[in-house]
Amino acid sequence: MAIQIYIDQGHNPQGINAGAEGFGVREQDITYQVGLYLYNILSEDYRFTARLSRPTPETTLGYNNTSSLRERVNQANSWPADYFISIHANASENPELNGSEVYVAASYTPAWYLAMDVLSEIVRRTGTKYNGVYINPALYVLRNTNMPAILVELGYITNYEDNQKMTQNPYQFAYGIYVGLLNYLGLPQILS
Repeated sequence: MAIQIYIDQGHNPQGINAGAEGFGVREQDITYQVGLYLYNILSEDYRFTARLSRPTPETTLGYNNTSSLRERVNQANSWPADYFISIHANASENPELNGSEVYVAASYTPAWYLAMDVLSEIVRRTGTKYNGVYINPALYVLRNTNMPAILVELGYITNYEDNQKMTQNPYQFAYGIYVGLLNYLGLPQILS
């Protein structure tokens, strides 16, 4: 039986639950692209089945922030997914802030160990700064999923170097998440 991965591409294309912006780039475009690459990579690996929260760039979920998040969680729970991976780009008023980090609901859980492996691999492949794994049980998608869930902040969209890495090489971020998942599961890489 294939391992079921629900890929939540953070935010909607516009309006309700739209994401951050930096240097003319929108978070929801980065998360869409990285999620799509991750979906394609997982779809080539017979050991996985994947689903996207936003199968098209125009897909809009919910009618406000909460219902948008609820819809993503409900899709994952009702499938049911084995793992929930939410993809985001960070933002700050301080343009110097940079790096990758991952959020989970609690430490020393399956999600926490998955987050450690995913973060290490993203940093190794993309050269972003290692900011660590943080506990935030208040995050809706981490609190309401029935499976191990991680929220990945790929980098800071408001930091020029991170922004360039995410826009110019989204595939490496997706591949980093994939290899991190393999490392966590103890599975060998079979794709070149």
